Amino acid sequence: MISFGNYGNDKIFYIVCEHCLKEYAIHLNEDDYDRWNNGDCYIQDCLDYLTASQRELLISHTCDDCWKKLYPED
Repeated sequence: MISFGNYGNDKIFYIVCEHCLKEYAIHLNEDDYDRWNNGDCYIQDCLDYLTASQRELLISHTCDDCWKKLYPED
């Protein structure tokens, strides 16, 4: 689930991890999000100011802790 809040010129995106159900808040520019969500650019280009973990949370709704549990390093 993704919900939104206001934070100046940016938005706060509240995202719940589908595995542990913990809620995360990510500050980002709504226009950048819309460009990525509409397929106008790759997430790493549109939202390059986010960490890889934050981008993955947007893509798969999986937080970094759960990602590491699901896909441990060899």
